[in-house]
Amino acid sequence: MQIEGKVVVVTGSASGIGLALVQRFVREGAKVVASDMNAEVGAQKAAETGVRFVQANVAQEADIVRLIDDVYAQEGQIDLFCSNAGIAIGAGPETLDKHWQLIQDVNVMSHVWAARHLVPRMLERGEGYLLNTASAAGLLTELHSAPYAVTKHAALAFAEWLAITYGDRGLKVSCLCPEGVWTPMIANAPILQQTAVTTDFLADKVMDALVAEQFLITTHPTTLTGFGQKASNYDVWISKMKHLRKKAMALLGQDREAFAAATGAAEQAMPVRDAEKA
Repeated sequence: MQIEGKVVVVTGSASGIGLALVQRFVREGAKVVASDMNAEVGAQKAAETGVRFVQANVAQEADIVRLIDDVYAQEGQIDLFCSNAGIAIGAGPETLDKHWQLIQDVNVMSHVWAARHLVPRMLERGEGYLLNTASAAGLLTELHSAPYAVTKHAALAFAEWLAITYGDRGLKVSCLCPEGVWTPMIANAPILQQTAVTTDFLADKVMDALVAEQFLITTHPTTLTGFGQKASNYDVWISKMKHLRKKAMALLGQDREAFAAATGAAEQAMPVRDAEKA
């Protein structure tokens, strides 16, 4: 896909990956519509980048419908929809039901709702592109948060299904599965900070993949290496992950007090964070 001249929508655009994608698409000559739940910051960042902004909370299907309808009314079509907003929340099975539901809605159902209301229009037109942000956690796991690991696996699975089901009918699908990226998402994950890449680096990866119409987009060679190890010997892979989790939790314990002091945040295992906006 060539981005120049295309109408592109990016959710989770106020910071992190979403903001970097908006900025890169603008440089490539796209007509970009930015969207975020945070109306004030999202509108400010959109204005700085020179794009139109539409506030939307992707945890609500009605907001996604409103966003899509708004773009069709104003821009006439959507060539590329980047379902990018996400959150990290919770720890283990003790995570409250309301938080499990929230992360399910943001990290999984937002992709479902976007596809529900975009795929028929794209199929009728005979073309369209969906870029869904998942995470390397969808291929591997997440060491701190079960809800995050579970929902990112689901997000990847849904993107796979879309590509398989509609790929021969003009619909293109890519799934972004980054490891650590310098965004608000990794503020509480010092182990990811050790190898984190910049959002500009990630945007370059995304652009290359979109031009090639490549399904899986990763940021670190270790992602696919780890995925191969996981597939070839699950027991060995789990053993390695147990060791890595001990290291990650030790690092988190060392950094937690400094992080809380710097941010004024209350100490907790995994607060709600803007994510793959994040």
